Amino acid sequence: MFKRPLLNNQIRSREVRLVDETGKQLGVVPLTEALRISNERNLDLIQVTEKVEPPVCRIEDYGKYLYREEKKNRLEKKQKGGELKGIRLTYNISVHDMETRAHQAEKFLKEGAMIRVELRLRGREKALQGFAKIKMDKFLEILGAITPIKIEKQLKKESRGLTMMISKG
Repeated sequence: MFKRPLLNNQIRSREVRLVDETGKQLGVVPLTEALRISNERNLDLIQVTEKVEPPVCRIEDYGKYLYREEKKNRLEKKQKGGELKGIRLTYNISVHDMETRAHQAEKFLKEGAMIRVELRLRGREKALQGFAKIKMDKFLEILGAITPIKIEKQLKKESRGLTMMISKG
């Protein structure tokens, strides 16, 4: 959620940079003048940013402003792809355990998260990279049968094993 902006008489600056409801800049005006203009138009004076001097204020209906900001925040969250979740597999994982991990991954994907699938290799298992890739492909096959997936980052060899990134397809 975003921080609620200052509104009408809550604004404490002497001068404000004013933007009207159409987006046209009216320049730097005294706060009393900005309040008078917003009252004439039966709209609210909303302080959009306080980081600059003088602060930027918009003349707009407060309800519409909140709705637009909330919609923008929801869209940003959706584009970000949620959070990053991890699924860790081992070299000796059984088929049933792999199916359980696939169902867990499906739940994460439904939440909109991106998943980092990691297949850990320890000791002598590191010499058997080919079999590890087959295990990872088998996991993707099981998960692909449950829900559509999109591979964000291809299978990559790292020091501790193999990793890849997947998201909802």
